[in-house]
Amino acid sequence: MTRLSRRAFIGKTAAAGAAGLLTAGTARLRANPLGLPIGSQVYPTRAMLKDFPAYVKMMAGIGVTRLELCSPIGYGADFAVLANGREVRTILADHGMKAESSHFSMAELRNSQQKSIEWATEVGLTQMVTATLADGNGGNPPTLDQVKRAAEEYNGIAATAAKAGMQQGLHNEGFERAAVDGRRVYDLLLEWLDPTLVKFQFQMSEITAGLAGAEYFLKYPGRFNSMHLQDIDMNAPVPPPPAAGRPARRPQVALGAGSIDWVKTFTAARASGIQSYYVEQNWALTEQSVAYLKTLVV
Repeated sequence: MTRLSRRAFIGKTAAAGAAGLLTAGTARLRANPLGLPIGSQVYPTRAMLKDFPAYVKMMAGIGVTRLELCSPIGYGADFAVLANGREVRTILADHGMKAESSHFSMAELRNSQQKSIEWATEVGLTQMVTATLADGNGGNPPTLDQVKRAAEEYNGIAATAAKAGMQQGLHNEGFERAAVDGRRVYDLLLEWLDPTLVKFQFQMSEITAGLAGAEYFLKYPGRFNSMHLQDIDMNAPVPPPPAAGRPARRPQVALGAGSIDWVKTFTAARASGIQSYYVEQNWALTEQSVAYLKTLVV
């Protein structure tokens, strides 16, 4: 019999427990899956942010009660309206809403983290997320040493955030989906980032790169605390590649209109400990996706 280390045994036991919850006849939840507020990430609708009170009223009107922001320090002029954190918090509260999470650039976390923490505190955030560790950490793909250095740096950033009462988070983009020595960078980061200091936010559109949320939630219970929600029609043709920029991908569709099994996803998310989710789509798709979430039975 192969002997397991204590760490490996605990990991296998936790994963088995999560898988058991997925298949067991657990209680079904209706409207607002997981019993959590429906959230929306502001980035795709940033052009509408200039009149922030009107924007918040619009989101509240379709049933969104949590906004995930983007830091005005690191994300620039499109988010300048968010610069006064206390004012942002008041406007949200006036419409029965909160912001508990925001994205921050790696550059600002390296160069002005304390300023970012102060803004986060004013808004009332508890989570500080970065989209990717790519900035300054090599190309696509990076080297193994570059991934290790990226993990070490982010653990340090997360330790500073923790002292201020903030949970640091990591989203996933091109750097994270790259492969190094036959392994996906994302999987390496799940090993090398401190599980207490860094939680992961899963990008559901990464199904186009072969990453399935439900599989990751069950394989790594307790490591994910958030999701970005998009749906993709995996049967749609891939459009021709653009002249520059990101590779072409199948188009997004509203939640429930694509290929992602949302009952399976949310059941796995509940078993794994997901605490928040944010629709991250353009306005037309956000309206449709929020309406779908209100009817989803898990």
